[in-house]
Amino acid sequence: METLFTKWGHIVAGHVSKWITLIVWVLAAALLSAIGPNLNQQENNNAATLPPSAQSVQAEKRIKQSFPNENRDTAIVVWYRQGGLTSGDIARVKQLSANLTNHPLQEQTGLPPLQSMPDQSLKAFTSKGGSTLAMPIAFNQGADPTVLQKTVDKLDARIASVAGPSALSSAIDASGLHVRVTGPVGITADAQGLFKNADVKLLMATMLLVLVLLILLYRSPILALVPLIGVGFAYGIIAPILGWLAKAGVIIVDAQSVSIMTVLLFGAGTDYSLFLVARYRDYLHSENDKHVAIKKALGGAAGAIGMSGLTVALSLLTLLFAKYGSDERFAVPFSLSILAMVLAALTLVPALLAIFGRTSFFPFVPRTESMWDSWSKKTGKKPRRAANQSGRFSEFIGRAVTRRPWPIVLTTVVVLSILAIFAGQVKPTYNLLASFPKSMPSRQGYDLLAKHFSPGALAPVQVIVHSSADGTAVQHALQQLSFVDKVGSPQASSVRPTDKLLSVTLKNNPYSSAAMNDIPILLKTAQNALASDRTSPTDAATKSQVWVGGLTATQYDTMAYTNRDTRTIIPLVIGVIALLLLVYLRSVVATLYLLATVLLSYFAALGIGWVVLHYLMGVSAIAGAIPLYAFVFLVALGEDYNIFVISRIWEAKNKIPMKDAIAYGTSQTSSVITSAGLILAATFVALTGLPLQMLLQFGLVTAIGVLIDTFIVRPFLVPSITALLGKRALWPLRSKHD
Repeated sequence: METLFTKWGHIVAGHVSKWITLIVWVLAAALLSAIGPNLNQQENNNAATLPPSAQSVQAEKRIKQSFPNENRDTAIVVWYRQGGLTSGDIARVKQLSANLTNHPLQEQTGLPPLQSMPDQSLKAFTSKGGSTLAMPIAFNQGADPTVLQKTVDKLDARIASVAGPSALSSAIDASGLHVRVTGPVGITADAQGLFKNADVKLLMATMLLVLVLLILLYRSPILALVPLIGVGFAYGIIAPILGWLAKAGVIIVDAQSVSIMTVLLFGAGTDYSLFLVARYRDYLHSENDKHVAIKKALGGAAGAIGMSGLTVALSLLTLLFAKYGSDERFAVPFSLSILAMVLAALTLVPALLAIFGRTSFFPFVPRTESMWDSWSKKTGKKPRRAANQSGRFSEFIGRAVTRRPWPIVLTTVVVLSILAIFAGQVKPTYNLLASFPKSMPSRQGYDLLAKHFSPGALAPVQVIVHSSADGTAVQHALQQLSFVDKVGSPQASSVRPTDKLLSVTLKNNPYSSAAMNDIPILLKTAQNALASDRTSPTDAATKSQVWVGGLTATQYDTMAYTNRDTRTIIPLVIGVIALLLLVYLRSVVATLYLLATVLLSYFAALGIGWVVLHYLMGVSAIAGAIPLYAFVFLVALGEDYNIFVISRIWEAKNKIPMKDAIAYGTSQTSSVITSAGLILAATFVALTGLPLQMLLQFGLVTAIGVLIDTFIVRPFLVPSITALLGKRALWPLRSKHD
């Protein structure tokens, strides 16, 4: 394999071929970027996340068929004044209502005629204390989110003309009138605005962060640019390809996936580049010819880079088996991005290093002994030989893990296990609104409604009954449930008379976990009531059906499918990584303990992440998808470093005794893994700057996990376990040295 990759170095980074490689990449990136669709313009942030078989999806479909008048989304204009709305405020409400009635907004389908209602009738829209009024406006369901955002902007302009601009922008706890637009339409519009230009900002922030870290760590401006050039060209290739796939409907991309993909490209791409750079610098100390050095560097590093990339790509590809849309949509874009970056790391990056040569490391140029002697004679200065390329501290670690492996293993395992205990305390939430900033207008409006109205009234559960019975039995049965506030009378469909719609108001907040847990009980109760209410001989149990829909039911299905995906994907990822490690290392024992260390690292990261988010930042629950996302990324990326360390040990074991090979491999990889880990963690930290809480939580947990891998697992735990096992770590392999 080494001979193969050495030959590969001649193909992509030879005297002439390095220029051909560069030209091919430039032309390919330029051509694809010129003719390919813009990836950001293909984002679909309103795509379905639940499969057609989900209960809530079936309910929504049934409502559209049988109750077309219910097929609409709502914006709720919330009017609030502490101490009570004044007559002047009510006059403004009526003025806005008249304006919207006479001049409807785009996609608007209707609103209550508040302008013609007497004040007494307006109480139906006002809270008990009179401080809050909810003004609903109906819009076409399924309207384009971009259109809705522009529509809400126009609605805000009309509100400002009636109530003044300060009503929309002043702090809720300040005196005066406050107006906020919430409801599904308001939330959708705000969500669109959150990610406006977020991709560009994240790209620039990540690039700047990586550049600064590379300069600080390697103290070479040229070397700092090489990985970034590789990442830039990889992005230039993959973005148009993904754009085509999205445009053709093969995949769906959203703002969240594009953001994470950007971070993944920078983090993993820089890592792969640095793995090669480390080998290249080593060989420049022994080879006068830079082309020979890059060939040998590729011969030593290409296998580990290729296997690392394949591990990450295939691990991410297991998300194709997910049922929840947001999980499944990550698979193809992320896997293809990693493969594109591996291709760049094995072709473009070595070509650039061959072009720049030793100048890549300026001002700390690596030279051979003979080159240093010539330089010394020419300049009259003492040569700056780097006798110890691995560094004193790296060599100290290499000696420590082989001389005192037991204390290191016990200490690290105990510490990580204690941290992992906190992972058991993690509380998930499936409340999308909780992911948005507290300053977001639609969230503030929702909080006002939840505080001053019955929480369940904000998003009633919709129960659809298909039966020849009138549905009153179901109504009475549901009303008896302790968590139900009220049940509306059955509304028969004019399209399908056997379908009845019941609106169920829960006592709990419809976004809460308690409300979600009520859904299966509510469904079972309705089914039992329907089964005992067969008033017609034709109303057989097989024909009587119940569907439960609405916001809370959707969240319940989200929880159920997320849990299902977690149970499915985690074993698949473990199986894929185990198989790849077994094929690459050909050691059953090493495969087992490498998997064990990365799993321990994951649970420790989740535990620390919960401590930081919950106890330090006051977060009551984290997004339900975080444990799965963090697992896939941390386990896959963590094995990158495992592969890099073990491959150096495996390479050395054929030349020197196993104990010395462990010390050598650890010391030789310690510095580059530290640099790579810091940069990878920093790229995930960049996600915390985005306004969505889910991305903040994901970025934080993943960054913590990468740092644990970088500073504890890779330099100490893995080599120490290898030292304890000795030759047994190779089983069934044998060392050629032995």
